[in-house]
Amino acid sequence: MIQKLKETIENAKSIVFFGGAGVSTESGIPDFRSADGLYNESGNYPPETILSYTFFISRTEDFYKFYRSKMIFPNAKPNAAHLKLAQWENEGKLRAVVTQNIDGLHSAAGSKNVFELHGSVYRNYCMDCHKFFGLPAVMSGDGIPKCDACGGTIKPDVVLYEEALDEKVIEGAVKAIRAADVFIIGGTSLNVYPAAGLANYYKGSKLIIINKSALADRAAYISISDGIAKVLSQV
Repeated sequence: MIQKLKETIENAKSIVFFGGAGVSTESGIPDFRSADGLYNESGNYPPETILSYTFFISRTEDFYKFYRSKMIFPNAKPNAAHLKLAQWENEGKLRAVVTQNIDGLHSAAGSKNVFELHGSVYRNYCMDCHKFFGLPAVMSGDGIPKCDACGGTIKPDVVLYEEALDEKVIEGAVKAIRAADVFIIGGTSLNVYPAAGLANYYKGSKLIIINKSALADRAAYISISDGIAKVLSQV
């Protein structure tokens, strides 16, 4: 199957990659829904509640305690999957990366055309004056980060539950997926909507699925049940 994957990549002209949390687990970032994932951790509130817009507004300090300890991994490095995708883009084979992750590792690896469906921890903004801040503004201190220009609350530029995805990001991702001759889905169970619904815009015949657990509802040209970094390091 790896040989077939190699041949498919070699002959491809317009690859688009769609990935989720499984792409970053091999960089030491936990996923959400596995047995050891974030959503199975015990606490006063379920992670789904904490990562909602309502909770952010009503209990901002509690949100940040969780966010700083569980959602930000500033020392994580791109793994073989991130690096291989950046290499393919540099070679002119890969047209876009569409990611559900907020860790910024695709960009860190060198990928340039990245559609971050759920935003990025490296972008933050003042909710009052809309001044933008980098990650240090959120990481420094223990309380609620405040804008140094107006004193407003700084919010991570990530999509929380109850918030809509960015329409320009969605449009760009859909356009890229529709134009792909090879579409790779990797490291995602496709359980998170509306992001997962974007996979339905691919109408080609070269759907490749690389995921530790099989996606039973997808008829793939190539399907490999293994870690995405392990597989792409062999291509």
